[in-house]
Amino acid sequence: MRIAVTGSIATDHLMTFPARITDQLLADRLDRVSLSFLVDTLEVHEGGVAANIAYGLARLGHRPLLVGAVGADFAAYGARLAALGVDTGGVLVSRTRHTARFLCTTDPDGNQLASFYPGAMTEAATIDLAEVAGDADLVLVGADDPSAMLRHTRACRGAGIRFMADPSQQLARLGGTVIRELVEGADHLFTNEYEHALLLEKTGWSRSEVLERVGTWVTTLGEKGSRVDRAGEPPVEVAAAPAAAVVDPTGVGDAFRAGYLASLAAGLGPAGCARAGSAVASLALAAVGPQSYDAGPETLRAVPHA
Repeated sequence: MRIAVTGSIATDHLMTFPARITDQLLADRLDRVSLSFLVDTLEVHEGGVAANIAYGLARLGHRPLLVGAVGADFAAYGARLAALGVDTGGVLVSRTRHTARFLCTTDPDGNQLASFYPGAMTEAATIDLAEVAGDADLVLVGADDPSAMLRHTRACRGAGIRFMADPSQQLARLGGTVIRELVEGADHLFTNEYEHALLLEKTGWSRSEVLERVGTWVTTLGEKGSRVDRAGEPPVEVAAAPAAAVVDPTGVGDAFRAGYLASLAAGLGPAGCARAGSAVASLALAAVGPQSYDAGPETLRAVPHA
């Protein structure tokens, strides 16, 4: 199966704060917050949701097509992904902007404060998906410049390409009309638990109305695992796979999607795909950075499918 992954490509600057972020927030002062965190560590890693998912797919034996916009500073990053097996032919290189930056501070409880500078990602809407990924069997439309997400979704509908809607963190800034267009007709919809509720609120749809419009709705639930919803069927709960260690939550959701997609390509049903996603996610959780974990086709062969 030829899989294309669209979305952000970024450099991650990951910091750890030794105390609890929530303890620094004063309930009667939330209207005027001015905080500075003295962090213990700084790790700089290559990331971005589309690149993270493509990395995972490549480690699992696929050759995914990465679609997104970057700056000229992407050269070494792109060479590394290509060496791992990612097809970077769908990447647009900006002449004027840097590759996006993600800056995130994490506390011992896994709470995070993050900022994202889009940079070259603002040019992603100039990419013609039909031109660069017209031969794809499946396209995951991930978090990106909103106009790019809309253009890619429309291109999939126009070309009759099976697509997955994965708006993730962009749900916070998108209006209901745009979200409804991104979701309508998707083969799969991915959200986490908070995004699940936010999507319902912003679209005005009920759970059943969402399921009338998508084939499968996968909701990741953190340490509780994931839930798979399909119209006319009871929800399927899938437990999280135990991690060797809990080190860094950044990119765990992207690793879940890589495992899910790879198993979907192998013909597994949604529950089996979710188990595979959890297995890959547990590897990412035990590593620092979203593209530091080790995996291979044997990772999926070890996952129980029944």
